[in-house]
Amino acid sequence: MKRKGLFLLLIMTITMLLTSCWSKKELTDLAIVSAMGVDKTKDGRYHITLQIINPGNVAGGMQGGGGGGTQSPPITIYSASGDNLVEASRRASGRISRRLYYAHTNLVVVGEKLAKEEGINTLIDAFDRDPEFRNTSTLVIANRSSAADLVKTLTPVDKIPANKVLKTLEFTERKWGENVKTSLQEVMKSIESPGRGTVVSGFRLVGNPQQAQKLDNLQESAPEATLRASGIAVLKQGKLVDWLYKEPARGTVWILDKIQGTDINIDWEGKKEAIAYQTIRQKTSVSAQMKNDQPHISVHTRVEGDIGDMEVPVDITNPKVITKIEQSVRKEIKKELKTAIERAQKNKTDILGFGEVVHRTRPNQFKKLKTEWNDVYFPKLDVDITVEAYVRRAGLRNKSFLSGVKENQK
Repeated sequence: MKRKGLFLLLIMTITMLLTSCWSKKELTDLAIVSAMGVDKTKDGRYHITLQIINPGNVAGGMQGGGGGGTQSPPITIYSASGDNLVEASRRASGRISRRLYYAHTNLVVVGEKLAKEEGINTLIDAFDRDPEFRNTSTLVIANRSSAADLVKTLTPVDKIPANKVLKTLEFTERKWGENVKTSLQEVMKSIESPGRGTVVSGFRLVGNPQQAQKLDNLQESAPEATLRASGIAVLKQGKLVDWLYKEPARGTVWILDKIQGTDINIDWEGKKEAIAYQTIRQKTSVSAQMKNDQPHISVHTRVEGDIGDMEVPVDITNPKVITKIEQSVRKEIKKELKTAIERAQKNKTDILGFGEVVHRTRPNQFKKLKTEWNDVYFPKLDVDITVEAYVRRAGLRNKSFLSGVKENQK
């Protein structure tokens, strides 16, 4: 009898402890935040801009009332200010009838002024402490605009503007290589790494900020205001120190081994950018050695690609011509890598991870260098660059169309 009583008591206790509804959250009580923008006000306070999803408008398109009522956007914007992010977030609750839910916040936008003057370290600490906030969220820096302007912008193809930013970064990284998609977790690791700088993609609003917030902007085939990926932000100890565009930006992505695909244009017989070389496979490795107690870096890049376009008559069936094209591609890539290294050394910010390589291979020597790595050793670092480039295919035709036209005219 005693055993039955104890067993019954145990079952009742387990039933009470394992109840599954103690932390339930009704969807009708949640305001799902898809993106957050953070700026600094003139009086030094944090100003947050929250992009909240309107579920009904996203699922069924932009809806209006019967009889041609006004349309409703897929998102609603709420803003608030505070001495810290927690205060600003809680103050925002006074303007919305639902609980702010950050578990689906995939994008964090930091204003350029805030990133330059104060840095992002304080923000990272707040995000990382919040159990609801994902450290896999993507971080971008607003370039030539405020974070609020970016978060408020309505986008024509992707109903949720945050998705527009994320997809743009993903595809431009895959196809062009002048931007990188960086998560909060990756930024945290690079900031914590001794002697390491940080790279974060920039995004900007092109056009009138007021027009970007209106539904009228979406009714045009060519919207007056749009969002665009714009450069790579260089952060030193969490503060914005420079912007990289074009060759320095792509060269940086090359060295970080994050290039997934790009296009290299080379000159041919006096014509500028006459041949387009499309990369299909690439791999960059970085190694370190100590020579005379000084670190020495070697960068090796191997690239394979196809001929994408030729604006001059070229006989690519000739192996010597292919070899010459490969040499030109190597020269162009090497120039971009060198430009990226020189720019990083000028900024005295090791965004390329050379210090980490030295630390992995020569940990004892790096202990003596790490306190002055960025300011003393990195700017005068010797770097050897080796590039291998190969042409694997020429598309659907071998002979140039222009060559055939030229022959027929003889």
